[in-house]
Amino acid sequence: MGAGGPRRGAGPPDGGWGWVVLGACFVITGFAYGFPKAVSVFFRELKRDFGAGYSDTAWVSSIMLAMLYGTGPLSSILVTRFGCRPVMLAGGLLASAGMILASFASRLLELYLTAGVLTGLGLALNFQPSLIMLGLYFERRRPLANGLAAAGSPVFLSTLSPLGQLLGERFGWRGGFLLFGGLLLHCCACGAVMRPPPGPPTRPDPAPPGGRARRRRLLDVAVCTDRAFVVYVITKFLMALGLFVPAILLVNYAKDAGVPDAEAAFLLSIVGFVDIVARPACGALAGLGRLRPHVPYLFSLALLANGLTDLISARARSYGTLVAFCIAFGLSYGMVGALQFEVLMATVGAPRFPSALGLVLLVEAVAVLIGPPSAGRLVDALKNYEIIFYLAGSEVALAGVFMAVTTYCCLRCSKDIPSGPSAEGGSSDTEDVEAERDSEPMPASTEEPGSLEALEVLNLRAGSPEPEPEEEAVPELGHGSVDGHDARGQKA
Repeated sequence: MGAGGPRRGAGPPDGGWGWVVLGACFVITGFAYGFPKAVSVFFRELKRDFGAGYSDTAWVSSIMLAMLYGTGPLSSILVTRFGCRPVMLAGGLLASAGMILASFASRLLELYLTAGVLTGLGLALNFQPSLIMLGLYFERRRPLANGLAAAGSPVFLSTLSPLGQLLGERFGWRGGFLLFGGLLLHCCACGAVMRPPPGPPTRPDPAPPGGRARRRRLLDVAVCTDRAFVVYVITKFLMALGLFVPAILLVNYAKDAGVPDAEAAFLLSIVGFVDIVARPACGALAGLGRLRPHVPYLFSLALLANGLTDLISARARSYGTLVAFCIAFGLSYGMVGALQFEVLMATVGAPRFPSALGLVLLVEAVAVLIGPPSAGRLVDALKNYEIIFYLAGSEVALAGVFMAVTTYCCLRCSKDIPSGPSAEGGSSDTEDVEAERDSEPMPASTEEPGSLEALEVLNLRAGSPEPEPEEEAVPELGHGSVDGHDARGQKA
């Protein structure tokens, strides 16, 4: 494994080869979030060559984003079945092949199927496994790792868009698509470094007397019964309805206020620059000992700040106030991006994270297909951007308030309910936990409780003489580790 590799039988190394995994996750996150937006620089040429309107060509990016979010459950199933590295290698080839085939397209439908469906699916098969591997390599430094990986989104967005513009001017959109397809082969290189951390050898599931061995679940929908996970899903849905709307409408809103085109376009660059700094800084802040148990509330605060920024700046008309809005929006937007997956990992734990992430991305895909398109139609009908900012800000602020209030209520209820026999015996959920083990990316040493405040426990039992994490129960929010105590009342 090398000098920097994790020790056999130990927990997540929080370093060593994990830094290589973090670098690969940075690249994958940048491609996943930045690439669909960067393709938009070719839309003017596509409109001219195909004689189509802007809405028709914009469907290329929309389909790509829909595949990125909507195929989350499929990615979870493939990761559970084959492991992270094979899925990422296949995803990199699909993403590259989609853009290469798109360079030969003669109709918009062919672009939808190649650049939209194939490339979007390939990006999805890289994005989700990279986050899973990141969670396996980092525990103590996981908030910082998530923040650094999330910084790939603004970095790549600010890089790919000018690069696409340059390629389009020199080689046309076909040459640009072809070169972008070659660039996406870097996803295969990132997938190749995603080797699973070693751990104690896992024992096969014992076959029941007189029956066959139990089959592993490919997608654990039982995670939906976790109250903390339901709270997170509802929060993400409300957040996705309005979070992306101001950034999409910002340039046109500034132009409508009389700001020159060049200065209006620079506003998005301001958001990107602030975002690049905010994500790793927020990740480092969330990793502090006193703040980490309260990361869900920090996430709620970031959502509330983002929503209030939209509400306060809805009537901004001068360029100076728009710049102030971009700085505040970029800061809160970066905090949301840095914390969203950290909160999910802490909520469901490592074994259930693949299935939970797939379901969350599917819900987010529905919200993205509802929020920004509806905002665009309202702008066309009302000719008023202020109402859109008020609506988007209210949705994001509501998500923050909902997350904070319901998290507090759930944790308070869980403290008031005494642990019953099931919490002490832990036998009711054993089959569910055994069914969620992954052959490659989910070693048996990554068991983690499932409540929102169980943020410091990941593989504490790996060094025991006979580690049997598959026989441990995953406590629900009402019965699990709430104040750093496990289900037996002992300190974690």
